[in-house]
Amino acid sequence: MPLHLIKLCVGVETVDELEAYVAARLDHARATGAAVEQIHTTRMVPKRAAELADGGSLYWVIKGHTQVRQRLLAIRPFVDEAGIGRCRLVLEPVFTRTAWQPRRAFQGWRYLKAEDAPMDLGGGDTPDEALPPALSRELFELGLL
Repeated sequence: MPLHLIKLCVGVETVDELEAYVAARLDHARATGAAVEQIHTTRMVPKRAAELADGGSLYWVIKGHTQVRQRLLAIRPFVDEAGIGRCRLVLEPVFTRTAWQPRRAFQGWRYLKAEDAPMDLGGGDTPDEALPPALSRELFELGLL
């Protein structure tokens, strides 16, 4: 079973907003001739990178709920201009919505075991898939989903 990462998506209100932000950045990279890949830079390098590279994903927490994931393609440690070690997480720019799972705020990222990860949506198996995201959020917060 793969190991995953979970991280807060700060400054983003919805999955649609995250998708639009990533699409705009990729379009800008194409227009400027830069490498066309989605990279998220973190301060720390995951010590369990080999486990993450074996099919792991980055799960995004938006507005207090895990809502979407992206597959991790690569983990690239580097040293920035100030001599500080950092890490580039290369993500597949495909967004897989997940069942909502509440999460308290935390700093940085955390490891997420496969058995603790929310299930992917899209198969039409859950009642909340047919609802608009705002309605799903409200019903979830009321404890009705």
